[in-house]
Formats: sequence, structure tokens, C-alpha cells
Amino acid sequence: MGTRLQNKVAIITGAARGIGRGIALRFAAEGAKVGVFDLDEMTCLEVVNEIVVNGGEALALGGDVTKPQDVEDAITSLKLRFGTVNIALNNAAIMPSGKLHETSLDDFEACLAVNLRGTFLITRAVVPGMIQAGAGCIIHMSSVTGIRGLPGLAAYSATKGALISLTRAMSTDYAPLGIRVNAIAPGTIDSPMLHSFVDMQTDKEKIRRQFDQMHPIGRVGTIAEVANVAVFLASDEASFVTGSVYEVDGGLSSKGEQPQD
Repeated sequence: MGTRLQNKVAIITGAARGIGRGIALRFAAEGAKVGVFDLDEMTCLEVVNEIVVNGGEALALGGDVTKPQDVEDAITSLKLRFGTVNIALNNAAIMPSGKLHETSLDDFEACLAVNLRGTFLITRAVVPGMIQAGAGCIIHMSSVTGIRGLPGLAAYSATKGALISLTRAMSTDYAPLGIRVNAIAPGTIDSPMLHSFVDMQTDKEKIRRQFDQMHPIGRVGTIAEVANVAVFLASDEASFVTGSVYEVDGGLSSKGEQPQD
């Protein structure tokens, strides 16, 4: 067990699997008391059990980030169990694929609801307690798609770009109150979201190979590599860091051209 997040209380959305799960496990390993928030309550319980077995503390928070009452109930439960929430990591997201004209209105609105509305609701719920405490840390999970254009991800890219703007606006509002707001913009990460996207493609091997090739470092990233940055931003080591976007993307956002195969 580490101590970088000792005595901190964190809520992580979309924490039942993938990047969110990896960050929840890592935060707990660094001493944080973790609220595992996800629509899939049974899988939340599995993550919590894994944390507890390894000596950590966590609480399963089943709920929908797009529903205000679910969010309020989750924050209330977490505060009653562990105290004021010090860290909020907004990771819950869905990723409909397709060019803009290929994206249905339902898919577009669902993407906005989870990726942006959910972030708004969680953040709005935790900020008052952080203001009262005079300290807090908020991390938005953006994406390299929010920085540069990638094909076939119009709706997802729009929401992830919005999170970068939100990060910068919030950082100026809350820095005087002791609250830091930053974003992480991963490139392609070897996660269930990637696997689901690849599985929908006709030539799965070609698409998977292209994901590796598009990153100058020569491969996609790992969940652990994203979690490393999240721990740093959540810890006191990042006490002078706010309004920043950390590109955990193997150099992709610095690359000028699209990959060819």
C-alpha cells in the first residue's frame, strides 16, 4: 500500500471496468477511500471487493451519472461513509462511432448526456464540500480526440473537446478557492472500450494494427499508464498544477498526419 493519497476520499465514475476500474484500484492502493460509481452495480461490488481484499477501503455506488438524484444519493452515501469528497475523477463515457451524418440523434444525445451532463452533475455535487474544506481536486477524462481530429468519432470527439474547455474555465473559477481542475487526454488505450470498437469493424486485425501504428511510440497505451498520471494529479505532488491537460497518448497529439495502411 502506498500513501500518496492517504486520508483522501475519491469518487470515480465509470469505475466498474476499463480505465475507471484501473484508477479506482490504484487510488485505493495509494491510501484513498474510493467511491466506485457505475451503472453496473454488481461489477462495482466486484471492484470494491478487490480493493477490500487488498487492504483498501471502498464503497459501491450503483447509479446513472446522467440522473441528478442518482448523483446526489451517491455523494451523500460516500460522505456519510468516509467524509468530504476530496477528489472527483469524471471518467464515465460512451463512444458512438461514425461520421456526423452517420450518427443518430439518439446516439448523439446519449453521448452528450453521459460524457458532459454526467461530468457536470458529479462536479456540481462535490464542489460545495471542496469549497467549504478549502481544497479539492477534480480530474476530467478527456481524450486525444478532443485535441485533434480522428476519423469516425464525431460525437465522442465533440464531448471530449468540451471537457478540455470546461477544465480551463473551471480552473480559473476555483483556483482561488483551493480547488485544482485538470484533464487527462489519453490516446488509444488497451481497454474494453477499444475492444468493443474494434469488434464492430469489418477488418478487426487491420483496425487494431492501425491503432498501434498511429502512435509514434509504436503501440497503444495501458490502463496503468493512465492511472499513473491520475495518481500524480490527485496527489499533493501536483499542488501547483491546475488548468492543465495531460496528453497520455504516445505522441499522437503531436503527430501531423493520419496513419496509412
